[in-house]
Amino acid sequence: MNIIMTGGTGFIGSHFVNKLVNEGHHVYVITRYPRTHKDTESISYISFDYPVKRLPLIHAVVNLAGESLFGYWSDKKKDAIISSRVQATEVLIQMIMQMEEKPKVFLSGSAIGYYGMASDLIFTEATKRPGNDFLANVATTWENTAYYIEDLGIRTIYARFGVVLDKNEGALPLMALPVKLFIGGKIGKGDQWISWIHIKDCVHLLYYMLIEPSFHGPVNITAPHPLRNKDFINVLTKTLRKPNMITTPSFLLELTLGDMHQLITSGQYVLPQKALDQQFTFAYPYLENALADVYQ
Repeated sequence: MNIIMTGGTGFIGSHFVNKLVNEGHHVYVITRYPRTHKDTESISYISFDYPVKRLPLIHAVVNLAGESLFGYWSDKKKDAIISSRVQATEVLIQMIMQMEEKPKVFLSGSAIGYYGMASDLIFTEATKRPGNDFLANVATTWENTAYYIEDLGIRTIYARFGVVLDKNEGALPLMALPVKLFIGGKIGKGDQWISWIHIKDCVHLLYYMLIEPSFHGPVNITAPHPLRNKDFINVLTKTLRKPNMITTPSFLLELTLGDMHQLITSGQYVLPQKALDQQFTFAYPYLENALADVYQ
């Protein structure tokens, strides 16, 4: 397949590009600075205004671009988080509109933040009502922008990412740092849920969704066994062979991180029901074996 992708130089996107290339596909990565990257036999870096007529037949479009959630959430940062996702999606819509033959599938990023924060609820893709906080607004705005593609009759998937675990990128290095410094421990009471997934399972599920025509609509990109923060930290400290003695007060994170603290002090229990229904096999369904692989 020929595949267009935004966000292909980011954390999840770069891993997904490698998976697609290894499976024999050609990826056209849209980036603001294509000249800073070197094309290969299977990867072409193009600009956001690249002429559609110069592209071959495009079979699939993947939309993962967006300002990082990490960093102090000033009003400017919040605007960038939303606008970057909307603008990248709108560019892809315009490109697709110019194609004589439309792609068969459009896979757009989203997040389990769609469901809002809760400690006593279980969310699956059947949950229709979004939350009412900032992260829920980001997810719903992103999905609503991409919904236009669905109206064109293109199979559209909204990949709702949980916490993606990787040794060097994403949230895990931030969570592991205080543990490595012997000051790690649960956050507040530690009752908040962490719905996580190993980066390898994340990428394999994305690919499975892309090629399996039964996938459409929202799909939760999480492992089937979420853990509360206190239990997650317990597994992490055991894996790293560090003590688990200190509790980090929630108010301290609120002071230092601003509204971004909710990424750490709050959470939700999210199940990947569609993946389970489609018999997707998770290589790392439990945190113990996921972290053992990450830190091997």
